[in-house]
Amino acid sequence: MSGEDQARLEPAVFDRVAERVGRQLGGYRLEEADGRGLRVALACSMFNGGVTARLLDGALAGLEAAAVDRTDVTVVWVPGAFELPLAAQRLAAAGQDAVVCLGAVIRGETAHFDLVANGCATGLSRVALDAQVPVVLGVLTTENLDQALERSRPDPTNKGREAALSAVHLASVLRSVPGPWRQAGVS
Repeated sequence: MSGEDQARLEPAVFDRVAERVGRQLGGYRLEEADGRGLRVALACSMFNGGVTARLLDGALAGLEAAAVDRTDVTVVWVPGAFELPLAAQRLAAAGQDAVVCLGAVIRGETAHFDLVANGCATGLSRVALDAQVPVVLGVLTTENLDQALERSRPDPTNKGREAALSAVHLASVLRSVPGPWRQAGVS
């Protein structure tokens, strides 16, 4: 058995857990996420925009598969990945149920890659925790353009699609968790 096989979460786990607990939230495949009624924003980086456009196509396909109504989807373009956290913060504050951030940071010959990638990831994590809204990191960090193109292929392996489905899944789970963080009018 390979390490990858050992790391994969098997669906039978959910059944085993259900027999041992009173309540289990989530616990279904991302492809089964139900996005009906969710407002989802996609914040997209224009830098390395050809890759971002491919991720966006994947994200839109994922939202369609999750039954998110197209009128509940907002796309916002920002200059680069470093600007995504501020856009995500504003979108979360504006009442979006989830924010998916898409872009590509490709390693170059300087430390700029590390600064942008770390700033983006740290900022998005902070926004999600502060706003208590799913903010999903759909920003590729690759060594070269070929790796970015591979991860943004127009098929089910597209990381934009995966990010969108993750956002829908987490937003759906959080809707069913009671607490003071819930937005007015959200049930």
